[in-house]
Amino acid sequence: MVHCYGDYTTNLSLADLQSEGVLFAHKHNGEPLTPEHGWPLRLVVPHLYFWKSAKWVRGLTFTEHDQPGFWESAGYHMRGDPWKEERYSR
Repeated sequence: MVHCYGDYTTNLSLADLQSEGVLFAHKHNGEPLTPEHGWPLRLVVPHLYFWKSAKWVRGLTFTEHDQPGFWESAGYHMRGDPWKEERYSR
């Protein structure tokens, strides 16, 4: 589970977190991120829907079982693969 300031959370599997291209960013073009773009730390998960690329990251919790985060609790898909059209839960 990715925890962010403002009580936002999003779930992310360890396999997705370890995928190529996933990164935690604190700078862009050599400059610190602005609050608007996710300062102090931004998670970028390019292969999943954008709500998984959380702004204002403050920590991670590793759990044995998948749990819904903020948007997943509101009906969004637990994984969010755009190529499989996993936007909403069914």
